[in-house]
Amino acid sequence: MGEKKIVTLKIDGQEVKAERGTPILKLASELGIRIPTLCHWDFLEPYGSCRVCSVEMRRGKRKRLVTACNYPAQEGEEIYTDTEWVKENRRLILELLLARCPDVPVIKNLAGEYGVEETRFEKLYDDCIACGLCARICSEVVGANAIGWGGRGVNREITTPFAIDTEACIGCGACAGVCPTGCIRIEPVWEKPGEPREFTLGPATPVYIPTFQAVPKIPVIDPQACIHFKTGGCKICEKVCEPKAINHAQEERMEEIEVGQILLTTGYDLFDPKQMAQYGYGSLDNVYNSLEVEYLLNSSGPTGGKILLKNGKEPRAVGIIHCIGSRDENFHPYCSRICCMYALKFAHLIKDRSDAEVYQFYIDMRSFGKGYEEFYSRVLDEGVNIVRGRVAEVVKAGWSKKDEGVLLLRCEDTLIGKYREIPVDMVILCSAVEPAKDADKIQRLFSLSRSPDGFFLEKHPKLDPTATATDGVYIAGCCQGPKDIPDTVAQASSAAARILATISKGEVETAAITATIDPDICAGCRLCNSLCPYSAIDFDEKEMISRINEALCKGCGTCVAACPSGASQQNHFRDVQIFAEIEGLLGH
Repeated sequence: MGEKKIVTLKIDGQEVKAERGTPILKLASELGIRIPTLCHWDFLEPYGSCRVCSVEMRRGKRKRLVTACNYPAQEGEEIYTDTEWVKENRRLILELLLARCPDVPVIKNLAGEYGVEETRFEKLYDDCIACGLCARICSEVVGANAIGWGGRGVNREITTPFAIDTEACIGCGACAGVCPTGCIRIEPVWEKPGEPREFTLGPATPVYIPTFQAVPKIPVIDPQACIHFKTGGCKICEKVCEPKAINHAQEERMEEIEVGQILLTTGYDLFDPKQMAQYGYGSLDNVYNSLEVEYLLNSSGPTGGKILLKNGKEPRAVGIIHCIGSRDENFHPYCSRICCMYALKFAHLIKDRSDAEVYQFYIDMRSFGKGYEEFYSRVLDEGVNIVRGRVAEVVKAGWSKKDEGVLLLRCEDTLIGKYREIPVDMVILCSAVEPAKDADKIQRLFSLSRSPDGFFLEKHPKLDPTATATDGVYIAGCCQGPKDIPDTVAQASSAAARILATISKGEVETAAITATIDPDICAGCRLCNSLCPYSAIDFDEKEMISRINEALCKGCGTCVAACPSGASQQNHFRDVQIFAEIEGLLGH
């Protein structure tokens, strides 16, 4: 390849040196000179379809108008971006665009900058300026070819193939992202009432950092969302990555790592409110669970932190129902501990960000932590309505148009001893914390025990709340039981300290009372392998005998009692030793 040729030119009197062929629009942007445009996107080859970016080019006595987005830099040229000739040309182009799209805000605002308030031409009331960015990005970048040009002449328009719905669209939203007028929009589609809105429950883009505290803090690519893995196109991230660190051909791999200790923090699942049909989750609109509302109130969520109904309007009243699935003999008899406080947090944020009335329906308010009772008092002072009583059901308020979308909460207020019906626009269900769905698998894998509520069982609830019956395996967080963030952090720190203390010793002492297998007697029946509750016995396929891992053995004696050949014996509790003790006692 030959060397890049550098040319010198002037833009609005400022001398600039650049590679020959660089678009004028890019050079002007680097100089801080704004040139308006409606059809330019960095990763598509420009062809100046909107003409708004026209500038004046002078070379000697020759001058003409050129489109800045695709006119290449040439030696000795002078470019002027704000002359009367340029302004007059832009006014005429914007007047034509205003006639085509009189209600498009971006065109109205741009036309207003140049003093064009009305158009002399016939108004068409269209939203599309036929720039072609959407069709080009769908074809050239995404590779889906779901939309393209149709018609001829003045009837030329952007459409789907044969003007019918196509399965070629992958829903990536690239067309909507580049559309300068908002003609193409990504909108949720609800096929039935009560269908949950499309919250961004995962990363907003295919390339993301898992969490702000991720270690190592390196972005990853979600293959299920990435355009390249769907069509083979795009790869824009590769083009903008300066270190060239992106490799789409890289695949996931499984690694085996030998460790001496394990800390289990497998978390929890939320109770599915659909099991309690009386509350309308999944059948009535604007009935959400706590996690969905958490994303709704998040400033980086789908509504930018605003509390909005399914139709985009602000609610008049919001009902928050506690203990959905917890403290209930039909589902979970235990208290989930965190529900009361995050329900109060929701109430505080809703009052802060909207004018909605907030109703809290509770059984008992359990604000037990440091500063929790003070926060409860603060929420009361903010005007939140507290109703003590379990909600019986959530129903539609009526069938008239004025009642459309309004929900009715039927409950008993035990403090005043009356039955109440309270109309609200939105219902938030505070779902119970329950064991993770894969708890059974984790239990078998690590030889753990579980309490009657399904959570992992600790060695001792007071003296050793982080250890388990299996040495070297610790638990922390909600896999051991419902708890809030401070308690989870304290328990995890305790478990980490235990692990570091063991590592610092260098060696670990094992219990002396363990079982052994005499290889000369073992018949290889494998009965002990299936009975050992600690998975401490392995079978040697080469020798066809069982062997005991003394580090895992707890000396329970199950294998000793079950061994039909007597090959398994308990150290310090062999038959001859026990008989000798008995003889000694009888001799005295």
